[in-house]
Amino acid sequence: MLQIEQHVLGNGLRVVIAPDRATPVVGVNLWYGVGSRNEPEGRTGFAHIFEHMMFQGSAHVPTNGHFHHIELVGGSANATTWFDRTNYFETVPSHNLDLALWLESDRMGWMLPAMTAEKLENQRQVVMNERRERYDNQPYGDWDERVQSLLFPEDHPYHHTVIGSMEDIAAATLDDIHDFFATYYIPNNAVLSVCGDCDPAHALESVRHYFESIPRGPAPPPLPGTTRIPLATGGTLHSDVHAAVPLPRVYMAARVPPFTTEAYYAGEVASSVIGRGRSSRLHDRLVRRRVAKSASCHLLPLTTGATMFLVVATGFPDTSAEELETSVSAELDAAGDLTEAEVARAVIGSETRTLRALQRLETRADLLSMYATLFGDARRLNEDLRRLRRVTVDEAREWCAAYLHAGNRAVVRYLADDGSRARPATSAHGESA
Repeated sequence: MLQIEQHVLGNGLRVVIAPDRATPVVGVNLWYGVGSRNEPEGRTGFAHIFEHMMFQGSAHVPTNGHFHHIELVGGSANATTWFDRTNYFETVPSHNLDLALWLESDRMGWMLPAMTAEKLENQRQVVMNERRERYDNQPYGDWDERVQSLLFPEDHPYHHTVIGSMEDIAAATLDDIHDFFATYYIPNNAVLSVCGDCDPAHALESVRHYFESIPRGPAPPPLPGTTRIPLATGGTLHSDVHAAVPLPRVYMAARVPPFTTEAYYAGEVASSVIGRGRSSRLHDRLVRRRVAKSASCHLLPLTTGATMFLVVATGFPDTSAEELETSVSAELDAAGDLTEAEVARAVIGSETRTLRALQRLETRADLLSMYATLFGDARRLNEDLRRLRRVTVDEAREWCAAYLHAGNRAVVRYLADDGSRARPATSAHGESA
């Protein structure tokens, strides 16, 4: 059980403090409530661009000075952008807590004076190269773009990828970046977690010293588009990709209840049974029998209307994409017969992974920020294992029957060679590349 304190500053910044004196290090984690879901049409990729811009200096810190200061004291720092949030984090020796807080407060409160067109152009090129390397010129690199465009309607916030389109990235202006910062990078749209070797009273005093003078901003605008969608696609939607890939691969996704619902826990247990690790059904029935070279499934902790259940299966050179799809579909169709032993093993596995993750200070601080942001209460982290343990085999079976059927699937198939062994796309909603 973690000791957790929660506070709200006068400017709306939520503060979470979780002391742990075991080792002389402290983690600082700052979640902003902005990710790719906040980007309207024509502005995709802005949250990710801004992650890069936030390391280009602020009023009192030069370009790349954030990394320089942290590394000088033997610490580490980084940031990530996702669908629902952007987070910035540092781990430093505990006596350097004030340094980490000062750096984060300077770019929250004094970032705009340091923004220049030259910095924007520099980071624009970095992001565009990142897209080329990781998405456009990588085998299977655009899988998420294709899966999201099939699974989520065009006006849904998850329809586009976190990295955004090349056209939108190229079109971003300095005024756009200024507006984006003023809209989302404000104290009342952020959670700051301090975790590790600290005195809670002193930590809170330091947070107040560095952050309380930053003015509250206006409430961020509602999410663009339509957030409420049916938890079914209405059929099995296909997209076939003929590309220079080394092996055939199938991505099969379904819309399922989001992370912020109680039904998510049954889904976490079910997805573990189906495709998490070497004891899973996909590994036993596809990999061991050499139907697939690898096969796994994932449940994304997304929050807006629905989240994504995803199976990834890679075949052998002589495996057809159609054979892979048929085999994966058969396992999802049969998932309604999960056993007591499978569910118990999945719960134990999830417990083990969670406890192992919490041993890492950076992960613990990040999870505290996440629960404070998404649920309004960081202490919910202490209750999540209990929620997982309450999942029954009947609930897991019902979850599979309700969401993993053929009327709720989006399938992207990468066809090695010329793809002649596989049939063309059959859905009017699909595409062929």
